[in-house]
Amino acid sequence: MFFSGDPSNRKRVDLGGRSTKERDRKNLLEQTRLERNRRLWLRQQNSAALRIQKCFRARKVVRIEQSKLREKFLRIYGKNCPNVDRNAFGPDSDFLRQFLYFFNAENIDDFLVLVQICRLLLKCVQENGDVVSLFAGVDYSSICALVNYRVKKLAYTCIRAVHHNRNQLKDQLLLTPNESSASAIPLLEVLVLLLDLKLPWSCKIVGYLSQNNGFGLLREIILMGKDNANREKGSSLERVLTVVMCHIGQKPCLCSDIDPRYSFSSQILTIPFLWHVFPNLRQVFARQGLSQHYIHLMATSVPNLISFLPKDISDEFPTYACLLGNILETGGVALSQPDCSFNMAIDLAAVTTFLLEAHPSLTRSDSRENSMIAEDDMAGDDEVMEVALDKKLDQQICNSIDTRFLLQLTNILFREISSANGPDDMEVAAVGAVCGFLYVIFNTLPLERIMTVLAYRTELVPMLWNFMKRCHENKKWSSLSERLSYLSGDAPGWLLPLAVFCPVYKHMLTIVDNEEFYEQEKPLSLKDISSLIILLKQALWQLLWVNHTSSANSVRSIPVRTSSKKLSMEAVQQRVSIVVSELLSQLQDWNNRRQFTSPSDFHADGVNDFFISQAVIENARANEILTQAAFLIPFTSRVKIFTSQLAAARQRHGSQAVFTRNRFRIRRDHILEDAYNQMSQLSEDDLRGLIRVTFVNEFGVEEAGIDGGGIFKDFMENITRASFDVQYGLFKETADHLLYPNPGSGMIHEQHLQFFHFLGTLLAKAMFEGILVDLPFATFFLSKLKQKHNYLNDLPSLDPELYRHLIFLKRYEGDISDLELYFVILNNEYGEQTEEELLPGGKNLRVTNENVITFIHLVANHRLNSQIRQQSSHFLRGFQQLIQKDWIDMFNEHELQVD
Repeated sequence: MFFSGDPSNRKRVDLGGRSTKERDRKNLLEQTRLERNRRLWLRQQNSAALRIQKCFRARKVVRIEQSKLREKFLRIYGKNCPNVDRNAFGPDSDFLRQFLYFFNAENIDDFLVLVQICRLLLKCVQENGDVVSLFAGVDYSSICALVNYRVKKLAYTCIRAVHHNRNQLKDQLLLTPNESSASAIPLLEVLVLLLDLKLPWSCKIVGYLSQNNGFGLLREIILMGKDNANREKGSSLERVLTVVMCHIGQKPCLCSDIDPRYSFSSQILTIPFLWHVFPNLRQVFARQGLSQHYIHLMATSVPNLISFLPKDISDEFPTYACLLGNILETGGVALSQPDCSFNMAIDLAAVTTFLLEAHPSLTRSDSRENSMIAEDDMAGDDEVMEVALDKKLDQQICNSIDTRFLLQLTNILFREISSANGPDDMEVAAVGAVCGFLYVIFNTLPLERIMTVLAYRTELVPMLWNFMKRCHENKKWSSLSERLSYLSGDAPGWLLPLAVFCPVYKHMLTIVDNEEFYEQEKPLSLKDISSLIILLKQALWQLLWVNHTSSANSVRSIPVRTSSKKLSMEAVQQRVSIVVSELLSQLQDWNNRRQFTSPSDFHADGVNDFFISQAVIENARANEILTQAAFLIPFTSRVKIFTSQLAAARQRHGSQAVFTRNRFRIRRDHILEDAYNQMSQLSEDDLRGLIRVTFVNEFGVEEAGIDGGGIFKDFMENITRASFDVQYGLFKETADHLLYPNPGSGMIHEQHLQFFHFLGTLLAKAMFEGILVDLPFATFFLSKLKQKHNYLNDLPSLDPELYRHLIFLKRYEGDISDLELYFVILNNEYGEQTEEELLPGGKNLRVTNENVITFIHLVANHRLNSQIRQQSSHFLRGFQQLIQKDWIDMFNEHELQVD
């Protein structure tokens, strides 16, 4: 072929190497595949349509047949079954077969016939007494399949009938069997009759009900009737639940495995306030065999337990919270049984811990008592998130974890543990269960009752210490991470025990007196406390320096968890670092009062020159440790850091204030008034700057001399001596001649609080300028500079006589109520006596053996904290105008006197 000049006739070449024939073949195959799939889809669509048509036709046919059979049944037996006798229930009769075939729960006539049948059945059994022969005749074994089918269908039909008509029957659902005229009662009593554990078909019925959501129907029936005012104890519905509950888990029971989603636990135990609706059921459930079975089943499915629960009734009644409340309410009864096993306590702790993890923190309704005792301690607690749970449900959960519950749980878990050898599997399980449960409680429930019970009425502190001591000595820690879902597998073995041990022991130390701690060595020996300090120091250093994640202080701003957002592993570590720091600080205070271990035991081994250089850099890791756990750093190193920070501040402000000198004219015989009037007018920047002083004599003539620093130093020494003199009335002396604010200062000086603010500024100025002021302050007052709380063991330095009286009460073996003491205290200032209540209504609240610890706490709190709160607060505000809080926090109260 010759070239024609037309480019369209050129041969097309596929650069991919494929020929036109190959491309056409692939397109054909693809089109064929698509056509084949389209035909398959059409066939499936047609087949589905045919099945639907057949189903509708079949249903239509069934409905027609049921209608015909219903008419025939009514002709033979009558609407009220007047022609029926006991033979109608026998195996050869078509009576039940026909009725169960055509029964429709939506048909009111069918419902009424069912009621009559149930009444006849109950009457026949009452007359004859033998249920098996009534349904099976003389030989049950030969026709058991037929009989089992009929009785399980009859039982399920009764439940369906009540469920469908529950709205109309709601006033009858909680009536007793005596109210047999009510339509619901015969149906429920037939269920009680057929579910009797002694009958050979009971397992078949229970299995059939569980497979067909029978417990779900019962749940909806109960929810409809539980708020009914016509509630009676021993109702027919309660009897049904009792026989079902007793049946499951018993040794004769042959029921097949039940789907957890449709089980009795998931459907019935999640009903709000179940035991309030059915009080008898509570007692039955709390029996050892039943509660142990159900709680064990829930414990085995703990990771997925919440996913098995029904849909929440409402936002105020989440299903998991209802289950938690019901389990806890019966938990104390179950634990009190003499034969309550170790495994039962382990399972109970596992289930409640898991559910509490999902439970948001309850709004703390701290009493005035709690706020007075732990005002400073609670200042750094996690913020509490408001939750939408029903108030009564919250109370059910809180009130169930009472003194008795905590005592029983810890005693059962620890009673069979031997501390002779290394921790065995049983001890590890017990410690893990207790620590997991208590840690979640600490982050969920109010603490006012829990800590006191754990500290003074259980052996938790010595048991946990013995466990940790042996693990530490053997250098082998068992992993307890499976006890909390948010702890990773590589979490240190000491993390969870310390998270529980530290806050409980810290709380115990707030009421332990000096004789108990130093002489009787309770609850731990001084040797053990020395070992404990080493363990705590190493753990804290590991958390803050070696395995540091983020700022430890950030844990205070972490919101409490909700069911959708649990605490992270980092938050647990940060929380542990805080409680360990607080306990070590408290133990250091005890060691400062009377040394029982070397001060260097509190110092971390890893503190070196590099660490010290980093400690002065803001936001550096070493600086965070200096802020949170300054005791890890030797005292001399901290003094160097403080001196350098103070020098830097002087240099910074000195360069800015070269031309802003302040000059004071001070009369020697009015030094305090003149200094107060002039210094109170200065701003913070002026106070940090240079101040020059000129003394004026009694004739108003300035004394000779130029203030190059020496006169100002002389002025500071004189004014501090005058202002802190007890004769001036702002301060008092203890028996050891230590200064503390005068509680009655307002009776002497009208502007006493302004004076305390000024004195705080004055002391800060002396420290800022490096002027040594020899003022012997009481330790309990210095603690206020660190915004710490004072406790009973601080009282001897203030009022030894009152301390002896309180210790007498603490150890009194008789009936304290005979002493006629009340929650009031008498203040006596300058001959004027006033009575003050320690609690609202305290003058009518008698001190008893049960509340004497609280009384002692409140009296010590009143004398050490409340009486001088205003004076200390204003002194602190003035002091912090010049001296930053983190500078002072580097030192404890005893070191401040040395510094």
